[in-house]
Amino acid sequence: MANAPATAGAVNVGLPEQSAASSSAAPAIKQTQIIAIYGKGGIGKSFTLANLSYMLAQQGKKVLLIGCDPKSDTTTLLFGGKACPTIIETSSKKKAAGEEVAIGDVCFKRDGVFAMELGGPEVGRGCGGRGIIHGFEILEGLGFHEWDFDYVLLDFLGDVVCGGFGLPIARDMCQKVIVVGSNDLQSLYVANNVCSAVEYFRGLGGNVGVAGIVINKDDGTGEAQAWAQKVGIPVLASIPADDDIRRKSAAYQIVGVPGGTWAPLFEELGVNAAEAPPLRAKPLSQDELLGLFASDAVGRDVVLEPATIEDMCHAADLNKPSLEVVYDEA
Repeated sequence: MANAPATAGAVNVGLPEQSAASSSAAPAIKQTQIIAIYGKGGIGKSFTLANLSYMLAQQGKKVLLIGCDPKSDTTTLLFGGKACPTIIETSSKKKAAGEEVAIGDVCFKRDGVFAMELGGPEVGRGCGGRGIIHGFEILEGLGFHEWDFDYVLLDFLGDVVCGGFGLPIARDMCQKVIVVGSNDLQSLYVANNVCSAVEYFRGLGGNVGVAGIVINKDDGTGEAQAWAQKVGIPVLASIPADDDIRRKSAAYQIVGVPGGTWAPLFEELGVNAAEAPPLRAKPLSQDELLGLFASDAVGRDVVLEPATIEDMCHAADLNKPSLEVVYDEA
């Protein structure tokens, strides 16, 4: 799979570029869409991606789902609660044994969806962002750029801003970004930050754009919809705050099953995710973001009162005798 182009289309897979003269006679080149999904931890990225990838596979698409969150929970719902071995952990064990990592050690499949987890270091023992970079280095060694997929979906934690988590945006590894958010300030703050990161790298010559937002646990209050309108991106799907979805997800059940209650929702999301072009989003300022919410919900009417040195110190400490020598005027 080649790097993403500047246009909204997909990337050429495993074939060299052809001249204009020869392209008309050449067979159609299969295209791969690489989409990075970002959002606040716990907002429902893994739920969204597991169901989206499953639905796409049932529609005959070849899909690869890669979890890029150190929690390694992207594929858990897809595999009915089972955790698959991570690339980082497997690589360490294989290296210690003097063996090479093989595809079958780290990539697993269910009903047409291929999935893997990058993983990360143990708590306090390394940098999660560096772990992501190392994980992709291993994938490249396994032939990542030659793999043959219709869609590659990358699940990235949006709260963290260190280098590895911005990899697909900074290195044009994907064509577009989708953010997952809800009608709460913190998830929209993260979504807004992701848009800012995309714009930053566009300014450095990058080509990645923002395709839109998936509103998860939508309770109808409208803040996420208003945010999307202001930053200039579409709502790709609104997943309701429904008890049936909550119960089934908690039991590690896929709800995006053809013919099921929620099938139309994920069928529409699949179409929208595929067809939405990468846009130039216009991130909001902090005050503009707060303006989407009622003042009693976010404390927008609070006035910042500057502190003084008297606030910071005990009063007696401020009256120390001076050692300065003062000379009388002659």
